[in-house]
Amino acid sequence: MTEQAQNAENKVETQTAENSENKTEQNEMQIEAVEAENTDGGDPLEEAIARVQELQEALAAQNEENAKREQELNLRARAEIDNMRRRAEQDVEKAHKFALEKFAKDILNTIDNLERALATPANLEDETIKALFGGVELTLKELLATVARFGVEPVGAVGEVFNPDLHQAISMQPSEGFETNQITAVLQKGYLLNGRVIRPAMVMVAA
Repeated sequence: MTEQAQNAENKVETQTAENSENKTEQNEMQIEAVEAENTDGGDPLEEAIARVQELQEALAAQNEENAKREQELNLRARAEIDNMRRRAEQDVEKAHKFALEKFAKDILNTIDNLERALATPANLEDETIKALFGGVELTLKELLATVARFGVEPVGAVGEVFNPDLHQAISMQPSEGFETNQITAVLQKGYLLNGRVIRPAMVMVAA
């Protein structure tokens, strides 16, 4: 074998040995990387189980929050419905109580006329006039009894204490026999309808 051939053979053997060593080192590095990954990353199954538990807890918390929110909405809706029902009942009750207000105000004019007729001086010795006055008085009593059945009642009488919610003072002047703020004269009776003023009494008050 020539020296040149010998050198070539030696070179091939050297390269073969180097390649073998390189491959061995690469395999060892890959094994170490896999071992390190398995060591650092932990068990994939345990990680998956932990992730599922985390999601389940988050879902349970969200469901609880949704249930609370739904309960609050239901309570609010029920409260609003109750309020609407109460308002409707109150409106109906007021409508029943005060539906006759306009009619009652018109009737008051008739009552006033009958009272003025009875207050007119007349010769009651005349049987005809006496009978006429008796009929007017009876009509007035029956009319007052009728309107009273529907919640209409008079207010304002001599001697009562002046009440601005019920009375309208036409004048104030000193009067013997009356204390301050007492009604000395009633010029026109006032009336209530189920406790609400539909016409204040026109009165004179002691100063």
